[in-house]
Amino acid sequence: MSPTFARIVAQLERRFGRPPVPSADPFAFVLLEQVAYLAPDQKRLAAFDALEQRVGLAPERVLAAPAAVLAEVCAIGGMNAVERAERLKRSAALVLERCDGDLSRLARMPLAAARKLARAFDSFGTANAETLLLVAGVPVPALDSNGVRVLARVWFGGDEQRYAADHRCACEGIVADGPIGRELLMRGYLSLRQHGRTVCRRSDPNCPACPLRATCAFAKRRGSRAD
Repeated sequence: MSPTFARIVAQLERRFGRPPVPSADPFAFVLLEQVAYLAPDQKRLAAFDALEQRVGLAPERVLAAPAAVLAEVCAIGGMNAVERAERLKRSAALVLERCDGDLSRLARMPLAAARKLARAFDSFGTANAETLLLVAGVPVPALDSNGVRVLARVWFGGDEQRYAADHRCACEGIVADGPIGRELLMRGYLSLRQHGRTVCRRSDPNCPACPLRATCAFAKRRGSRAD
């Protein structure tokens, strides 16, 4: 029998500890995603910290900031700095226009409208949009590519060949046993993300170190191949 989402999260937390849940600032999440491009966490956080220090994180501050300053900040996070600086300004304008500067209003919108607005930010696909909703207080399943990989492997024996389908099935699997609160969804997002980065890696997964291996379809299939 496949383990439930709650059981998977509990197993990961029992082995590796409960991850700290960051403060819920949905616009800060947008900025963190857009200030860097294909950058490791250290570089992304450096760019985000520079943005906070030199400009601020409020949408009106970002919109009013000189384009050259934003481009300098974005350059810390990788290439296409001018394009990403323009993206930050468009995001700030969107929040001011659609939410009167308060992106936490996503949690008070009808879900369909909230999803549409979350997808309106440049470069935000389904995964980023759902994570934004969760950060804003909407109790929806959210997974990054690492979390999708872990759940797809545990539940379906996934092998990275069909990401969109795996993402959909993993989200459906999360809510299969009924409604789940935002705190558990966020803890699951963080734990699965960390587990996928450090143990259940895309290549060379460390199955012997995985607390989920006893019920993992991927580990069982991998073990049978080794036999």
